[in-house]
This record gives sequence, structure tokens and C-alpha cells, in this order.
Amino acid sequence: MQITFPSKSPENLVISAHPFANLFNLCLNNRVPELNFSMKATAQRTGLSPHVIRVWEKRYGAVQPNRTQTNRRTYSEFELKRLALLKSAVDAGHAIGSIVQLPDDDLRQLINSSSVPQRAEAITPGQFEDEALAAIQKLDTTALEDILNRCALAFGSKGLLEKVVAPLTRRIGDLWAEGELSAAQEHFASSFIRTFLSNLARPFALDESAPVFVVGTPTGQLHEMGTAIAGAAASSVGWRVINLSVSLPPAEIASAALKARAKVVGLSIVFPSDDPAIVGELEQLRKLLPDEIEIFVGGRACNSYQETIDHIGATRCDSLADVYKELDRVRTSS
Repeated sequence: MQITFPSKSPENLVISAHPFANLFNLCLNNRVPELNFSMKATAQRTGLSPHVIRVWEKRYGAVQPNRTQTNRRTYSEFELKRLALLKSAVDAGHAIGSIVQLPDDDLRQLINSSSVPQRAEAITPGQFEDEALAAIQKLDTTALEDILNRCALAFGSKGLLEKVVAPLTRRIGDLWAEGELSAAQEHFASSFIRTFLSNLARPFALDESAPVFVVGTPTGQLHEMGTAIAGAAASSVGWRVINLSVSLPPAEIASAALKARAKVVGLSIVFPSDDPAIVGELEQLRKLLPDEIEIFVGGRACNSYQETIDHIGATRCDSLADVYKELDRVRTSS
């Protein structure tokens, strides 16, 4: 809930996503104030994710929000209507970059025109995935960013992760192993997607009481996409995420988890599937952590360590759906 009163003047009231707070704001004044909407309220009213709003603002200048004294964005009613128009035009098949400077009347004509191409809800996650791979092969940063932003708009943050990013990263790994992608292309894709996911998580404001999810990989595990995706998923459902990156010994992971007062430590194991050192590291990590800190283990090779996972009382996560389910279990049981 967000109610701010920067001055006695009603012009600066910020409208919260909570309707009772809005009513309270309005009743304090005997004239209608100029409305300003928080990021959360703007996202709810326009149907755009906070991430897409930020991209349209920064990259295309679609809107110019005001800032509160605590540097939070607020949007006018005019800007909400403008964002809603732009979303309708994008949904109708137009690229945001080609329409963002058009007047409102021209946007309405585009939206209402029978000649507007059908957008596409018809585009499947698999088609987005193919487009993304083509951009990766060309090392085309602009195209890849546009594709992922369109995915976020079409499917939302959760759908983007589950339907596009997770299968895309698996496919990238397969193509690299088969020699269809070069090491440079694989590194480019991993670096770009990791940064994109980090930016995706930024709009989710968390309070100090949010549970903490520490993610990383054991010693020698250099693939970080699994932890990046799991971290973005956790952020989207209200967890504070601390990403330790890759290849850390158990003592370092445990120390970070204890300092952060983590509820869960998440590990990704990709390759190999028969490393006795991994078994030892999992067992040591469990000994270093108190029982109340849970351990999640995911990644392409995690099923090969099922016996150890069971032995230490960890939770195996084979999919993002598992991550969401287990995070919810931990949160509701604490």
C-alpha cells in the first residue's frame, strides 16, 4: 500500500493499488486532485508488467514519470491512458519502436483499422524461442532484447520464465554440446539472458521481512543460468534473492546463507552426472547449515544425485513449477 503526502496540496497524491487507500486520499480533499499512480497500480490498470513499463520508458521515451521524495515512479492519468493505447497497438501487431511517437488519435486509428495485422497471441512460445536462437546466432543484442520484451508482454514474467527462457536455455546447452552453437554464442546468450533476468526482477519491491533465497553452484559448476532463472522466479513471488554466482565451496555458501538469514539455499548442478566431489559437497553443506535452512537442488544432472539429495533431506526441483511450489510450501509453513 502506498499513500504519500509530500505537501498539503492535493495535486501530489499518489494513488495506490489498494482501493480503500485511494478513497481515503480523495476524501481528505474537497476538490478533485490530480491523480498520480504508483508503479504497481499502473501495471494493474494497463496490463503491462513493471519491467515492460520501465523498458518503454527508458528505451523509447513512451512516458516521463514523476518521482516521489523516495525516488519511486508515479504516473499521471494521461500517462496511464497513453500506455494502455500503446499496449493495444502492440497487441495488434505493431512494434513499439515504430509507434511510440505517434499521437493518440493515430494510435486509435491503427488499433481500429481492419488492415492491422493480427498480433499475436497466435505466436507460440516455440516461435519466440526460434526467433531468440536466430538472434543469438547473429550475436544481435537489439533483436534478442526485443524478443524477450515481447515475450514478457505476451506471457507475463512467470510465463516468460516457464514457457520461453527455461526451454531456451536448455536448447542453447544442447546446441552448444552438439557443436551447432559456438562457445562465443553460448557465452553471449548466457550473459545477455542473465542480465535481462536481473533487470526483470528489479521492479519487484520487497520489504525487509521478505524471505531470503540464496542461489549458487558447487565447486566446479560453471553454468549459472539455472540459478539466474530460479532467482528471477523467486523474486517474482516476493522472495529476496542473493545470487552467489558459480563454483563456490560449501563453507562459502553456508556462510553467506547464515549471514543473510536465508530460508532456502538453491543449487544448480549441470555436469557431470557422476562426480563424487559433488556428493561430498552436498553432504558438507548440509552439515554446515542448520536444519531450518532448506536446500533445493536443480539442474540437468541433479537426478543423478538423487540418493545424496534424499540422504541430506534436500528437495529436488526438476522444473520452475517445482521451484514455485516448494518456495510457496516453505513460505506458508514458516
